Amino acid sequence: MRDDIRIVLVGDGGVGKSTLVTALIKETFIVNVQSVVPEVTIPPEVTPENVTTHIIDTSSKGEDQEVLETELRKANVACIVYAIDDRSSFQRVHEYWLPLLRLQGINLPVILVGNKVDMRDEDIGHAAVLEDEVVPIMNEYREIEVCVECSAKALLNVSELFYFAQKAVLHPTRPLYDARDHVMKPKCTEALIRIFRLCDTDGDGVLNDAELNEFQRKCFNTPLQQRELEGVKEIVKASRPDGVTDIGLNVQGFLYLHLLFIQRGRVETTWMVLRKFGYGDDLGLREDYLCPDFDVPPDCCVELSPGGYAFLTEIFKRYDADGDSAFCPEELENIFSLSPGIPWKHGKFPESTVTNAAGYVTLEGWLAQWSMTTLLDHKQTLAYLAYFGFPADIRDGICIASRDSSGSSGPRKRRKGKMQRNVFLCYVVGAAGSGKTSLIRAFAKKPFLQDYVPTTRSTTTVNSVDVKGSEKYLVMQEFGPYDTSVLQSRRQLEFCDLLVMAYDSSDPNSFSYLANLRKNYSLDSVPVIFVATKSDLDYVEQRGEQPPDIYCRELKLNAPVYVSVKDSQIANVFQRMAAITRSPQSATPALLLSRPHAWSATKIIGVTALAGVGLVSTFAVYQALKYWWTSIMHSRASSSYSIPRRNEL
Repeated sequence: MRDDIRIVLVGDGGVGKSTLVTALIKETFIVNVQSVVPEVTIPPEVTPENVTTHIIDTSSKGEDQEVLETELRKANVACIVYAIDDRSSFQRVHEYWLPLLRLQGINLPVILVGNKVDMRDEDIGHAAVLEDEVVPIMNEYREIEVCVECSAKALLNVSELFYFAQKAVLHPTRPLYDARDHVMKPKCTEALIRIFRLCDTDGDGVLNDAELNEFQRKCFNTPLQQRELEGVKEIVKASRPDGVTDIGLNVQGFLYLHLLFIQRGRVETTWMVLRKFGYGDDLGLREDYLCPDFDVPPDCCVELSPGGYAFLTEIFKRYDADGDSAFCPEELENIFSLSPGIPWKHGKFPESTVTNAAGYVTLEGWLAQWSMTTLLDHKQTLAYLAYFGFPADIRDGICIASRDSSGSSGPRKRRKGKMQRNVFLCYVVGAAGSGKTSLIRAFAKKPFLQDYVPTTRSTTTVNSVDVKGSEKYLVMQEFGPYDTSVLQSRRQLEFCDLLVMAYDSSDPNSFSYLANLRKNYSLDSVPVIFVATKSDLDYVEQRGEQPPDIYCRELKLNAPVYVSVKDSQIANVFQRMAAITRSPQSATPALLLSRPHAWSATKIIGVTALAGVGLVSTFAVYQALKYWWTSIMHSRASSSYSIPRRNEL
């Protein structure tokens, strides 16, 4: 809401504009005043609306026309003054002054001011005619907010005049009410229905006494006594019997109550409600309400807070009409009718998260989807917390999490400690046909698809993983073989918590694609896991400088994990991924390669010499080294990750 208002008084000469201004300031009637009073500024503490108010008097002389038009363009509200005892000044209101505003393209709320009401007794009939003519003018010119009759001489309604002018700016009637048809405008009705639904916390279509009191507390900071609650319901029932039930006020009654407020001149009451729920003067949700300032340090990310998870869980249960712990399309449509719509339509939702056998989003999938959204775009989560009616500051629904335990970013920060975050971002890369899509679909508990469809654009799925009794969310982003821009961006790589490198164990050229990626891009600062897919097919030797297991050992990484999505043989690969995100130093090549080898030949010779009882012959050392090397090769050949060819079985 604005903190200052400019009120401009216009009208024919002699109608009392300057006298009204001086009567307000001096609180007495001044007989002889100058023709145009200088601008008056009233401090906020002495105004009912607590805003700084500027009052500008104007001249109606032709030579001052340019000044008049300039002031009108700077004004927030125009007061067109006419004299009750001067018929021609009233006629000029609709013949000259109102058309002048429209001709200048000035869209201002207007207050009609009938001054010198103390002169009415001299001509009762003339006054009655004026009153009859005001209503048609107000119907023709909808910018007119109200008509006020006052008297500077009798100090009647002078302060009220300027109060109504303030209200016309701060609490305008025009956006809410159609004065011609005597109904609320559609946008106002739509906003109030949404507010009603947010306050109807049990979803039964009625505001009971507890819900009405909570609404009253939120909007006006004070509860209603029981007799006051009953009084409100009786007022509605008297004119709108279908607006009240035995339980409380339904939506028809709620709307009728606000219609009464507006028609009785208490439009500020409805505006207080609208603004408490984030609406601006255009009856749209304000930008500062949907996306308040929330600074995120460059070495941090954003997650849902415990309060955010609790609220989204409550929302899910409230709108799960059939109580089956899943959102069918109708229930999804119902909850998102509080907002502009489902925000994930371009992300293959609900394929991106966990659903039941019928394809309906479960509570698990609902929370997972919002966990992913918050990590990737926290501003979107903030907006939807506002749309859904988060009961406090929407920023309390999210929290900042450090990307590492040391509170700094970059490769070196992955060295010590375990991550305390709950949501992690994994990039899934691999050659065409390597099984990336099947892998991330399996992660979201989707059925295996027999038909191969090439990946043409990035796809994202999310699910939770239990790690030592703690639930963590992994966001899996798949990239096609030609979509390597993410690997070229240092900033995007910093966001990545785990690089999942997938290759087809039945395709001899699949692994070399990954080796070339590492050669062409700086990827060693990112934790990595190699996944060999399609282990149900015949195993083939991968072409390249080194076999996959040797390649991984050279990087001091664990050997590739062999999986078959088709046969549901996953080998706990997702739990392994989650474990790496908690301890990234265990799978970051740049860190592992910087460490000295634990058991070099020199160390073994040294240990042998120290353990010996005297001189040890060179032959004995040779035999020990030979035995050690043979053991390693045997262990490597019999590794649990090696899959024999089927024709060798």
